[in-house]
Amino acid sequence: MERNLSHNRLQSFFHELTRQSFWQLGICDATVAGYVADVLTDFARSDNLYRIRSRAGRKPGSVVEILTESQPKGAEEGRLLRERAQRKYLGDYTLFMSGIFRSYVENRGFLDYYLQEGRRSYWTVSELDLSLYRTGFILFQELSKKFEYYSGALDYMRKAYFAPQPGEDPFAGFLKQIEGWMKVNLTEN
Repeated sequence: MERNLSHNRLQSFFHELTRQSFWQLGICDATVAGYVADVLTDFARSDNLYRIRSRAGRKPGSVVEILTESQPKGAEEGRLLRERAQRKYLGDYTLFMSGIFRSYVENRGFLDYYLQEGRRSYWTVSELDLSLYRTGFILFQELSKKFEYYSGALDYMRKAYFAPQPGEDPFAGFLKQIEGWMKVNLTEN
């Protein structure tokens, strides 16, 4: 129960922050902002960020490792659902990393690849949703078409609200903000 309450509060925090940041940039699509906020909420837990593991149980260090570690197998519909889940995760992961941790991704020379793979993954999700007669394919088409724009909006949000101190680890500002939020909001219970 308490975990659900903290999840709901964290989700509200990210929804408000994402909506505010996106509106400041002229992105007035509440569906996209809500989806991106849900990705942030999901990936605030590192076990969700590194949901796919190597055969040895290691966290993948790159998009290439994610792609090679999780090849869908099995019956056609089951294979399509697994491929959709993998591609959705990959789109979410590349959006999160290229947006919130852009300097980290840029410094390693991965940014262009992450942007391409994110676009490709979300487009694949939209195509799979169509083939599986699932609703929501338009959202993934939108995320694919404007992937770089949404990634840039997350980078803006990070700079505006989670900026690290000079010389500080780029992850520290984000983590410090989340930890502060959790201390303030969880002690109210």
